[in-house]
Amino acid sequence: MALDDADLEALVSQAAKILDAASVRFVEGHRADSAVPKQGNDFATEVDLAIERQVVEALTGATGIGVHGEEFGGADVTSPLVWVLDPIDGTFNYAAGLPLAAILLALLQDGEPVAGLTWMPFTDQRFTAIAGKPLYLNGVEQPRLSDAGLADCVVGTGTFNVDSRGRFPGRYRVALLEALSRRCNRIRMHGATGVDLAYTAAGILGGAISFGHHIWDHAAGVALIRSAGGVVTDLAGADWTIHSQSVLAGNPGVHAELLEIVQSVGDPEDYRR
Repeated sequence: MALDDADLEALVSQAAKILDAASVRFVEGHRADSAVPKQGNDFATEVDLAIERQVVEALTGATGIGVHGEEFGGADVTSPLVWVLDPIDGTFNYAAGLPLAAILLALLQDGEPVAGLTWMPFTDQRFTAIAGKPLYLNGVEQPRLSDAGLADCVVGTGTFNVDSRGRFPGRYRVALLEALSRRCNRIRMHGATGVDLAYTAAGILGGAISFGHHIWDHAAGVALIRSAGGVVTDLAGADWTIHSQSVLAGNPGVHAELLEIVQSVGDPEDYRR
């Protein structure tokens, strides 16, 4: 089933009302305690679980489209149409009482993000985008991204443990940040990937780096950035897909500079020794 612009606008309108309703619980649950331990030192709160249940039930009932959520899984992300949900992006921030946390929702059609919604209830910011249309913030159309240079921008990047030995080892991340710091002294670690991507789409950040691979962290932001005229790839420079293992995003000029820096650092495998 191919969706036209009117279909997408109707779906985004329905989804926006559902996220507005979920935002009430989101705000009420601020500073919620850990409820479910996850891999490493990650966790989910009871609010994560409750919001996911609420949004999945409402979306499925209103749109008839399945949902794949961070906490409970669900519909296959390769389905012809599927919503992808992160009920609380920035869970550590949320539990600690910091305001940089969001609800992320994307609609994928045949694996491509055709709509993205990022709701930040504590800062009263609601970002929406439909493929081929402009980015909107709180219902107001936003200008396309300017081609600013890296030295003049703020760049968001993911947090890490220097001794980690995962896909992008901690020492590789340190080397990348060291190289980046020589060209940009405005590096920020917000602890919320979806927030970084939304702010990149809005031109608040010039670019963002994510060492993660979870589709629920990235899909909504990819839709937002593409609508704003930005570029989204993985760290190797390949176009972002639902199978990508990382994200490198920015306005066209900043993305090009970031990719040059990433390539100068070398292969992550070299830092595993």
